[in-house]
Amino acid sequence: MKCVLVATEGAEVLFYWTDKEFEERLRLKFGQSGNDGEEPPALEDQLSTLLAPVIISSMTMLEKLSDTYTCFSTENGRYLYVLHLFGECLFIAINGDHSEGEGDLRQKLRVLKYLFELHFGLVTVDGQLIRKELRPPDLAQRVQVWERFQSLLRTYGRLREQEQCFAVEAVERLIHPQLCELCIEALERHVVQAVNTSPARAGEEALHAFLLVHSKLLAFYSSHSASPLRPADLLGLILLVQDLCPSDSAAEDNAADNTQPSLRRLQSSQNIPLQQAWSPGSSAPTRSSAGTETDSFSLPEEYFTPAPSPGEQSSGSGSTVWLDGGTPPTDASQIQIAEDTLQTLIPDSPAPSCPRRIFLDASVKDSYCPMVPHTMYCLPLWPGISMVLLTKSPGASMAPVLYQLLDGFSLLEKKLKEGQEARSFLRSHPLMGDLRQRMDKFVKNHKGQEIQSTWQEFKTKVFSKSEPGSSWELLQVCGKLKRQLCAIYRLSFLTTAPGRGGPQLPQHLQDQVQTLMQEKLMDWKDFVLVKSRRNVTMVSHLEDFPGLVHFIHVDRTTGQMVAPSLSSSERTSSELGKGPLAAFIRTKVWSLIRLARRYLQKGYTTLLFQEGDFYCSYFLWFQNEMGYKLQIIEVPVLADDSVPVGMLGGDYYRKLLRYYSKGHPTETVRCHELLALHLSVIPMDMLVQQAGELARRLWEASRVPLL
Repeated sequence: MKCVLVATEGAEVLFYWTDKEFEERLRLKFGQSGNDGEEPPALEDQLSTLLAPVIISSMTMLEKLSDTYTCFSTENGRYLYVLHLFGECLFIAINGDHSEGEGDLRQKLRVLKYLFELHFGLVTVDGQLIRKELRPPDLAQRVQVWERFQSLLRTYGRLREQEQCFAVEAVERLIHPQLCELCIEALERHVVQAVNTSPARAGEEALHAFLLVHSKLLAFYSSHSASPLRPADLLGLILLVQDLCPSDSAAEDNAADNTQPSLRRLQSSQNIPLQQAWSPGSSAPTRSSAGTETDSFSLPEEYFTPAPSPGEQSSGSGSTVWLDGGTPPTDASQIQIAEDTLQTLIPDSPAPSCPRRIFLDASVKDSYCPMVPHTMYCLPLWPGISMVLLTKSPGASMAPVLYQLLDGFSLLEKKLKEGQEARSFLRSHPLMGDLRQRMDKFVKNHKGQEIQSTWQEFKTKVFSKSEPGSSWELLQVCGKLKRQLCAIYRLSFLTTAPGRGGPQLPQHLQDQVQTLMQEKLMDWKDFVLVKSRRNVTMVSHLEDFPGLVHFIHVDRTTGQMVAPSLSSSERTSSELGKGPLAAFIRTKVWSLIRLARRYLQKGYTTLLFQEGDFYCSYFLWFQNEMGYKLQIIEVPVLADDSVPVGMLGGDYYRKLLRYYSKGHPTETVRCHELLALHLSVIPMDMLVQQAGELARRLWEASRVPLL
C-alpha cells in the first residue's frame, strides 16, 4: 500500500508511482463509482481526483498563512501522508501497510528529487521547464519518462531492503588489493586512455571509469583532468546501474555454483562456507552422506572443515544428486535443467549500452559547480559485473557559467524579497558589478535576441535614473532571466542529449573497451561473483572479538563502508545461513540503522541498549588523518521535517564534517560510524573496549590505497 505523487499546485500530475496493492485499491474505489459499461478513469486521473483536496488545502494554507502541514495520518492511523514542496512542485508519499515511517517517506521523496536533479540538472530550478520534462505533451514520451523513474524507485526500495550499503547509504567496495590494482591499471590503459587517444571519440573526454560487482565497487579510476566524484553521486550511479542492469541472482549463483567446483572447494576452507547445493528440480533440503538434513544452523561449523583432497572431488556437472549419490540423475526433468544450467555458463553477448545524460557535481577551474553534464555508459561484462564510463562533452564548459549566473540572480531575488530598497541596494551591492560583467559577456557570446532584450530591460530598471523599477518589477524581470538561462541550459544539455541525437562515443569504441575488460577479467569473473557474497566474513573476527554478531563500519569522509555479508537469496546466504536466525539478525541490523539515524538527528552520537539477547550499539566520532580521536561536540539537533540523515537525500555527513571542521581549521577532520551487534552475555565495558579496537583495526585496513 504505497504511493508517490508529484503534482503542481493545480493538482496536475507530473509523476506517480504506486505498488500493486495501492493500484488495486484505487481500481476498486473508482471502478465501483463509475456507471455500468463505462471504463474507469486513467490511474493518474484517479490519483489526481483522490489527492486534489490534499494538494489544494496544502497550497491554500501556504498562500494564506505562509505555512502548511508536512505530515498527517488518516483516521485510525491507517494511512500516513508526508508532503514536501520543492520549488513549485508538491511531492507526496503515502504508506498504508505500516512498513515505512515518517522518516522513510521523507527520505524517499528526497531521493526522488535527487534522481530528478541527476537526470535534468539545473532545469529543476524552473517550475515551468521541469513540467515539460516530467510531463511531455506526447503520451508515449510521458509514459517512457514515468516508467524510468518508477523503475528507479522500485530499484531503490529493493536495494534499501536488501543491501547494507543502501541501508546506511555508503559505497561498499570489494576488498582484494591484488585484483583491485589489476583492474585500476586496466581501466587506466584500456579504457580511459584508449578513449581519450582515439580519433573517433567525437570530442568526448573520458573522466571516470569504474567496475561494479552487483552493488559493490571493485575498482575506480579518474583521469588527471577530472574533479573528484562525490560519494553521494557514486552511490546514485550505482543505483542507476542496478536499475539498468539488474542482477539475476538466481542464474548467477547457479552458474557460480556449477563452475570450477574443485577450485571453489579448495577455497572454501579459507573463507567460503561448505554449503550443500540444492537440487534445481527439488524443493526439499539436501541430505549429507550420513542422512541428516543440512540446515542453516550447521553452516558455521563447516568453516573449519579442511579442504577435500582432489580425489574426493566430483567431475560431474554440479548436480546435487550426482555429487551426493555418486550416480548421474536419470530423471528427464533433472537432465533438462542441467542442460539449461550449462547454457547459462555460455557468456551471452552483453546488450549494447544506451548512453544516458546525467548531471554530477564537479569542480571546474577551482570553482565548485553542481549539476555539470556528463554522459554515462553502462557496459555489462557478465551478469552481475558491469563497467561504467563517464565522459564529458565539449560544450560542458558552459554549465559553470550558467550556474554562476543563476546563483547570482537567485541571491538578488532573495534580497529583493526581504524588502530591501531595490535600486539603491542593487547599485551598491558588490555582487551586482561582478554579475553585470559576467552577464554582459555571456549575452554578447550567446547572441540570443530574447535574453538580450530581457537583460537590457533589467539593466534599465536598475541603473537608469529616468525609469527606475520597483522591487516587484525587478523580481519579475529577475525571474524571467532565470527562466531564459534555464531554457538555454535545457537546450544545450537535454535537447541535444545522447539519446536525442547528441554527440556520443561510437559503438565500435564502446565495444572495444568492453571486450578488452572482459579479456582482462575472464579468469577472475567467477571469483569476484563469489567474493561479492563473501566480501568480509565474521569468522575472521570471532577469535579477537568474542560475542560479536555483526558490525558495520562507515568512513563518512570517503563515503565507504565495510560489513560482513548478510545476503539471504535463494542460492546464497551469509555465515548465518538462510534460516530464521539469519532473518532475525537482518531485522535487528536494519532496525538499529533506523534507530541510530533518528537519534543522530536529535543530536546523539552514541547509542547503547539491550534488546532481548543482544546488545545494540552505535558510535559516531571524529579523528584526524593520523587516527587520533578528536574531542566530540554537540552535533546540531534537526527538526522532524528537516533533511534526513544520509547521503542521497541531502548529504547530511558532508554538512556535519564542514560544521565540525570550523573548530579545527589546521587539520583534516574525518568522520566515522560503527554499528555493532553483540550477545548480551558480553559485559558492557568489554563491549565498548571491543568497539574501540574494532574501529582501530578497520581504520588501519582502510588506509590501504585500493582506489
